[in-house]
Amino acid sequence: MTKNENKKENKKDFYELGIAPGILEVLKKNHFESPTPIQEQTIPIAIEGKDLMGIAQTGTGKTLAFGIPLIQRALQGAGLGLVIVPTRELALQINDAFCKIGASLNLRTAVLIGGESIGRQIRDLRRNPHAIIGTPGRIIDHMEQKTLSLQKVSVLVLDEADRMLDMGFAPQLKRILNVLPVNRQTMLFSATMPEEIIGIAKTYLKFPIRVEIARSGTTVKDVTQELFFVSKNEKPMLLEKILQEYHGAILIFARTKYSAVRITRLVKALGHSSAEIHGNRSLSQRKEALEGFKIGKYRVLVATDIAARGIDVTNIELVLNYDLPQMAEDYVHRIGRTARAGAVGRAVSFAEPNQARDVRAIERLIRKTLLVSKIPELPSRRLIHEIQINTPGSFNKKPFKGFGKPLVNRFDKSKRRSKDSFHSRGNDFGKNQRYFHPREKN
Repeated sequence: MTKNENKKENKKDFYELGIAPGILEVLKKNHFESPTPIQEQTIPIAIEGKDLMGIAQTGTGKTLAFGIPLIQRALQGAGLGLVIVPTRELALQINDAFCKIGASLNLRTAVLIGGESIGRQIRDLRRNPHAIIGTPGRIIDHMEQKTLSLQKVSVLVLDEADRMLDMGFAPQLKRILNVLPVNRQTMLFSATMPEEIIGIAKTYLKFPIRVEIARSGTTVKDVTQELFFVSKNEKPMLLEKILQEYHGAILIFARTKYSAVRITRLVKALGHSSAEIHGNRSLSQRKEALEGFKIGKYRVLVATDIAARGIDVTNIELVLNYDLPQMAEDYVHRIGRTARAGAVGRAVSFAEPNQARDVRAIERLIRKTLLVSKIPELPSRRLIHEIQINTPGSFNKKPFKGFGKPLVNRFDKSKRRSKDSFHSRGNDFGKNQRYFHPREKN
């Protein structure tokens, strides 16, 4: 018997995991032939009702690892399932996966996220859903409006648990957990789980079983990682070079919303179809951008870390970290958007010369040394400069209305203030340079 045959023989089938026949039939119809390692190890434990922490790389099937047991228990009438996630996109993605498995079994779900009509969500809640998927803020909104009761929750899932338990979400999450039944099953899943987060997590779990398919911070094995040390001014030229070299779908990560807007405008000006996802975009705009990226309407998607944990798009050729993430853990989630479901992919990162410490933090987390590549010959700086100047809504911020204009030109003559009135307010503008400052209030 060959090594591969032996491995295939030892691999379990979904039929051996304690899954109900109806769900097995749906899995078969949807061509789920065999469980992934995280599914194989967690589904039997979760079906038994035990608390657990699941750690595995992105793109390894964690959604079904908690989704199948949750759906099975909910359809058996064992109570309400609640899944809490950090982003709207991830909530919608999980709901799609639940509906794919449970639609033919009459599973009812409700998605509670910001940016959507709360009236529609209330109607979904009145239908007595089996499972609720939501973000903390909107869940609390419903709790305060008395449109949501969590007294019947029997299964709680925190997906991207490290993000849910950090200081950003901790106060909101605590408010929700305080009203949940004590006797419940709690499951935590993520690709990264720092020890300090595990310490916090254990306060919400009862004798949890830890299932660790890969050490926390492990990157997907089939993604090739590359790093360029590049000055801020050279980033646009290097971006242009990379867009010329790669021809498939590209996901670009920016650190801030403003940076995402700038990069999107540059990519469009360079002749590539692109869209953006960040906190200033409405839910409908974010949906349209993601769907357009999936179907090829947009070749390039520019996003903040909202998308690091909320995009499930296969066949992304390249993930480009135009800006390094603020937290090393987010690097793992970002590059996990490529090389999903057994595919291969590439990840390229730009680091400015003063970011060597950030690079070392990433390398310590992933326990790898990133390959530093030599910067290739770059396109003309003049072209990029012309694009930045001539593109509508270009990189340069529009000045504040009235900034740098003499004050006397900003008021009707009948409403002008005297020079002395400004000095009496303690403003020393100088005798011949009396300009209105944008932060000063009239």
